[in-house]
Amino acid sequence: MTTRKRIRKKTRQNVVYGKIYIQSTFNNTVITITDRSGSVLSWNSAGTEDFKGSKKSTAFAAQQASEKLARKAIDFGIQEVEIFVKGPGAGRDSAIRAISASGIKVKSIRDVTPVPHNGCRPPKKRRV
Repeated sequence: MTTRKRIRKKTRQNVVYGKIYIQSTFNNTVITITDRSGSVLSWNSAGTEDFKGSKKSTAFAAQQASEKLARKAIDFGIQEVEIFVKGPGAGRDSAIRAISASGIKVKSIRDVTPVPHNGCRPPKKRRV
């Protein structure tokens, strides 16, 4: 008795409204598109755009990654987005600018960076 795996064909969803999450760290920028319920449609990062090492953390790398992701969002049919930004990195502003310049209407931009209310002791100060 042989068991066959059912192969599901990927269907193109037609989503009008979406959410974009930008996580910008000191080392990389990760951008994710979700639908209204939070299911991930697509994601991209500066590392997947062939930027390696210290070039991943630049604003230009974040801009390139978000432009490519904005084209994918338009293919999904997204016209209007909410943007959620997290982290202290250099790619925050350039990623937002690239998304808004691509023709997608930005409804709101919200900073969701976690801020401790005097929780854990922070790491020692960097000596550069």
